[in-house]
Amino acid sequence: MHLIVGLGNIGKEYQGTRHNIGFETLDYLSDKKGITITKKEQSGVTGVYREAGQKIMLAKPTTYMNNSGQCVAGLMNFYDIPLENLLVIYDDIDLATGDVRIRQHGSAGTHNGMRSIISHLGNPEFSRIRIGIGRPRPGSELVHYVLGRFPKSEFPAIENAIMEAAKGVDIFVKDGIDLAMNRINVRKKIEKTAEKKTEEIQEKQE
Repeated sequence: MHLIVGLGNIGKEYQGTRHNIGFETLDYLSDKKGITITKKEQSGVTGVYREAGQKIMLAKPTTYMNNSGQCVAGLMNFYDIPLENLLVIYDDIDLATGDVRIRQHGSAGTHNGMRSIISHLGNPEFSRIRIGIGRPRPGSELVHYVLGRFPKSEFPAIENAIMEAAKGVDIFVKDGIDLAMNRINVRKKIEKTAEKKTEEIQEKQE
């Protein structure tokens, strides 16, 4: 079994906030796969689908962000899921809004949800998809920023990021983390290079 975890906070007041991009990605995935994420277990809600001979569980912790590890560790232990089959999706202020990066391991950075998961598992060696939400303006409080909502101007970038992250999940499940990194991360680099060249051409024409 593969366990795909999206991080966020439960409750209507948190819907659509930057910190809930992991939840939104799982909502997109569950709709795409034709399932619901409603089964209550291990301090979270889950939904399962099968694809390419694999059983995949989507999970949202219901403990609030800072205690996400309680749910993840509980599911991993209960279903005896190997660490290499865990993939966590979350927001990252160190990436520009809409950027998507897949990593095989790493630190928690400033993300409290990831800190909780690493603490409960006792090991940072698991895969993750980071979705960029950008940084707050200098002087702004981080907590207010991550719990704020995206402006309409950023909706297209976020919608595209969610779709890219979902593609990353599919590749991870079918072909493994290395291919997921190669395809998603390289695609983003190519897109950035193309955008830069377009901007340079436009500047020269002006």
